[in-house]
This record gives sequence, structure tokens and C-alpha cells, in this order.
Amino acid sequence: MFLRTPPVRRAICTAALLALGTATAVAWADPSPALDRANISIGAYYANPRINFEGDTNYGHIDSGSYKADHVTLPRVRAQLLLGDTQGLDFDYYNYSKTYNPTLSGTTNRNGIPLTGRGKLDAKLKLDLANLAYKWWLGSGNDVFGIGVGAAYYRARVDGTASGVLNGIAGNANYSENESAFAPLLELGWRHAFSQNVRMYVDANGIRKNGGSIHGHIYGGAVGVEWYPTPTVGVVAEYSATKISLNRDSDATDVNIRLNGPAAYVKFRF
Repeated sequence: MFLRTPPVRRAICTAALLALGTATAVAWADPSPALDRANISIGAYYANPRINFEGDTNYGHIDSGSYKADHVTLPRVRAQLLLGDTQGLDFDYYNYSKTYNPTLSGTTNRNGIPLTGRGKLDAKLKLDLANLAYKWWLGSGNDVFGIGVGAAYYRARVDGTASGVLNGIAGNANYSENESAFAPLLELGWRHAFSQNVRMYVDANGIRKNGGSIHGHIYGGAVGVEWYPTPTVGVVAEYSATKISLNRDSDATDVNIRLNGPAAYVKFRF
């Protein structure tokens, strides 16, 4: 038969081998040199916090104003995993837990009686923030652009004691708030590889929470440079900024935090 002639068989075998080789090359194609198959970064964020806390207590309405806290080092963990060559998962987590002692002032109205006062808030603020996004990377070669969607989990807790003079009467009140929620997340990113050992990146993200017991937004951005003295272990220098605004209408509680400053990480890539 025609299909049994040696030249045809050789041609079919050659075509099959070429197709298999092409499929294998596509399946195992390397991603952009600006990306890793997987990596994890462990480091710290040296932030310069600005905090504004406002809310009603039995003592009255307290308002810390814009309070500049001392510089603080926040632990931070990041991880990335490619699923294929152009899609993957991004994870980011950091924690803030520090005391602050702003001067209070403000007014409120309870049962038709205007209240005014000044005093002091001895408080501790705890904040946990974790992001998980599914990301699409666009482009090829040394430059890629990423778009990610996912979810963020945040938890904020404030414990403290307000003390001072309210309408001419000295008093104090304990204060404690604890809220947590999930919210949708949008991420944008750019990666550039100068070489296998030097890369840079720009990231931006936004979280918006509507409805429920609390609402608000969290915005963040970072610019960083990576250097790999070995093929698998590198160091990262970054400047990062975050703005957090959480509100609860039931008792006029507002927590506003700005964090900005340098960060450094040890990065392991696989």
C-alpha cells in the first residue's frame, strides 16, 4: 500500500517527531527572565507611621489627630508561584503591632448635651494584612506587565485607655475595638530583567471594602531592585508606601494609617 513505502513512513515519523519536539518545547518553555518559577522573600519593612484614630467612647468622642509614631520595623513575607509561563499566584503578608500615645481633643453630642474635652490615649494598635492574587503576565523578553485579581484579609484591633478632662470633669474610659474582613483586591505590576543577576520591579495594589460592619480602602505601592550574587539566593532593596482607611458608621470609628519607608528582603528563587 502507499502508506507502507519507506519515504512516506520516514516523512510521517519525521513530522511526528517534530510535532512532539515542538509540543515539548512549548510545554517546557522558559518564562521571561524577569520572572521565577517560584520564589519566596523574607524581610522587614522599616516604616514611618502616621496614625489618626477617632471614635466614640463612654468618656466622649476621642480624636488623636495626625499622630506621627516612632519608626518601626514590620516583618513581611512574600511568595510567587508561576502556573505555566504567563500566569501565577502572588502572596503578601505583614503585621503591625505597636503602642502609641497621642493627645486627644474633640467634641461630640450625647443625649442632646454637647461634650468637649482634651486628654491622652494610651493605646496599642494591631494590624494584620494578607493578600492573595491570581496574576496574568503580559509581554515577553526582559519586560513583563502583570494584572492580578484576588482577595485581601485584614484585621485591626485598638486597645487603650482615654483619660483627661471632659466638660471640666476629670475622667477615664477603657477602649477596645476589633474588626476583621475580606475584601476584593486589584494588583498591577511591571518587571524588568537587566540580566540574570539584576532585576527591578514596580507594584501597585488597591483594596476596597463596602458594606458589612466596616468599610474603607487600602492602597499600596512599591519600587524595588533585586540582586542575585548566587543563582538561587538574592537580596532585595525596596521603597514601599501604604495608606489604610477603615471606618465603622455605627459608632463613628475611623482608623487612618499611613506607612512609608524602605524595606529589605532575602529572596530565594527556584
